[in-house]
Amino acid sequence: MNSVHDMGGMDGFGPVEPEPNEPTFHAPWEGRMLAMQRAIAYTRTWHGDYSRFYQESLPPKLYLAAPYYQRWQMAMERLLVAFGLVGEDELTAGRSLRPGKPLQQKLTLEVVKAGLGRGSFHRPPQAPALFKVGDRVRTKNIHPKTHTRLPRYARDKVGIIEMAHGCQVFPDAVTSGKGESPQWLYTVVFTGEEIWGPDADSSLKVSIDAFEPYLEPC
Repeated sequence: MNSVHDMGGMDGFGPVEPEPNEPTFHAPWEGRMLAMQRAIAYTRTWHGDYSRFYQESLPPKLYLAAPYYQRWQMAMERLLVAFGLVGEDELTAGRSLRPGKPLQQKLTLEVVKAGLGRGSFHRPPQAPALFKVGDRVRTKNIHPKTHTRLPRYARDKVGIIEMAHGCQVFPDAVTSGKGESPQWLYTVVFTGEEIWGPDADSSLKVSIDAFEPYLEPC
């Protein structure tokens, strides 16, 4: 979706100013928020891309004003309600008001141990790849109201396929309730001029990982 989260190429936000000696967490609740995020991920209640999509769906003013972990919190609250795990009244009350809904997978020590490693999103191909390394492609000029991994600055641009990563879970489909719908994933490289215009550094290259539905032959 097109929202304020997709800041690539936008001007006027000022310089990035890293915090000297920044701590891992600025407050204890941030650590607890991370723990809750990991815990719900272990239960496989929803795919990680749902969390991204629900953060993207926050009102722009709220998104920009909220600290990083608060965006996580607000997205998780909305997801818990959407998946029927808690009610709005329970969030308001700050406690459970009815028996909890059974989870898809119980949180056990074995589940946590298995979840400490990074899972694979590779899936068997559903069809032959449409593109190969070296092909010229153009990204589609799409503006879905749902989640997408194609940033605005890279739409309707011509690039070269540099690498094919096989078939992987398609986030756009997952967050639209259409299942994993595995799609071929490619690394596409663009010139700086193609992305940013004739004033860009001629030595600059920009690469993105783009799923096959984002691309068309050029």
